[in-house]
Amino acid sequence: MTRSFVLATFFLLSGCATAYRDAPAAYDRGSATARADREDSAAGRTLAAIRRIEEIDTRLNSVIAVDPTAVDQARELDRSSSPRGPLWGMPILIKDNIEMKGPLPTTAGSLALKDNVTGRDAPLVARLRQAGAIIVGKTNLSEWANFRSSDSISGWSAVGGQTRNAHALDRNACGSSTGSGVAVAAGLVTMAVGTETNGSITCPASISGIVGFKPTVGLVSRTYVVPISHSQDTPGPMTRTVREAAAMLAAMAGSDPADPATREADARRTDYVTALSDNSLRGRRIGVMRFATGFGTDAPFAEALETLRREGAILVDIDKFEGRGQIGSESYKVLLSEFKADLNAYLASTPPTVQTRTLADLIAFNKANAATEMPLFGQDIFEGSEKTKGLDDPDYKKARATSFRLAGPEGVDKLLKAHKVEALVGPTVAAAWLIDAVHGDQYPGGGAGSLAAVAGYPHLTVPMGQVKGMPVGLSFLGPKWSDALILSLGYDYEQASQKRLEPRFVRSVEDTPEVQRAFEGAR
Repeated sequence: MTRSFVLATFFLLSGCATAYRDAPAAYDRGSATARADREDSAAGRTLAAIRRIEEIDTRLNSVIAVDPTAVDQARELDRSSSPRGPLWGMPILIKDNIEMKGPLPTTAGSLALKDNVTGRDAPLVARLRQAGAIIVGKTNLSEWANFRSSDSISGWSAVGGQTRNAHALDRNACGSSTGSGVAVAAGLVTMAVGTETNGSITCPASISGIVGFKPTVGLVSRTYVVPISHSQDTPGPMTRTVREAAAMLAAMAGSDPADPATREADARRTDYVTALSDNSLRGRRIGVMRFATGFGTDAPFAEALETLRREGAILVDIDKFEGRGQIGSESYKVLLSEFKADLNAYLASTPPTVQTRTLADLIAFNKANAATEMPLFGQDIFEGSEKTKGLDDPDYKKARATSFRLAGPEGVDKLLKAHKVEALVGPTVAAAWLIDAVHGDQYPGGGAGSLAAVAGYPHLTVPMGQVKGMPVGLSFLGPKWSDALILSLGYDYEQASQKRLEPRFVRSVEDTPEVQRAFEGAR
């Protein structure tokens, strides 16, 4: 099943193919009415987003499917006399492991879930709609949120194919929220939703040169989101600016009786947009995670630190942090155990049209459909998870306690207290690597984002420049429930630095004039 087939099928089934086909003509006339409609009406914004998807995304593969009811929803919003919400008329894409009402399935990129049409809005989606947003469609992702194989290629799924980096098409765009990151970078929409377990928002945001925010776990509901780990999973915004991320978070955050982790969310949430300040760095003591630097990002990171100093931040070097390796190994044990338990519970809630009801069923499905599901890599993580003994297993409980302690109380919290700082900064991840069907992901290295992921603490990445034309991001980490502070610190840096790169859609970095001149030398 190709992406073009999926898009065409959904539009034809809905009877919206004509509206989709005619949309470009309506905006090519260039009249004042058309321009005003595009700018001021929900339907105009939605049609313009759909047009951009059709025109641009054929090169990128970031969108799995467009919701054929999106334009009708937008027109209904235009006719409504209700007060306009903070996201009124804004077209938003969501990752295809998040459920939404309507005809689109929630597939997590797998053909096993191609009939998973649940008729349910995830609470976070319902909140976005209440704020006035129009959910235009679903983005591609690393299949099963990159938790199927240790040899995976980020951004590939059997349903959506391979997503490509908008800055250089032969480069990977990281995962698992690959499509959301690329769609925003390419300007298909300005706002998208990703999900993160360990780097799946912040890595693709950094590599695509956009803003990505992983909130405190428990601030945003995970109900009706295909899970990996109830200890670490969280949805979050992926946007062009920090202000847009703050606006999305304000809409998405809140308690959900079906998700016990969110019991404090209503008490903790705030107006994240109002809390932004372009003077928030002044006088703040910020810890510089020197132990998490390198991997080709030294020059833009040094420039970022100078910007922080100019904005009045007091920078404190932190050279060492022990135990990072143990955090990773213990956390992986947690993910294996929780994935089996949480996924089986999710699959049990899906409609009868979904034939795979357990992880064991999925493993069998992939074997039976290896030509389409496993042409590039296998499912060793699935198989390892299936062997786990459940959430009552003492080894699982020990691993969870150890990983959280090392990342949280003895990790971020200890670093903040010992160095008398309010937040931590470091490079998010290396610049994008090549898409490699032979060797899989060739991950060159990353910062300390796993500390925030395992602890469940907030992590923001903001564009900090480029490495040979490819974007890289600056990470801001803080303690639990410090979401407003972290967003505001990142906002101040963003306003002072203005480092977001517009994508050039070149075939390869080697095709850019700068690199070509270097290759040719001085002869």
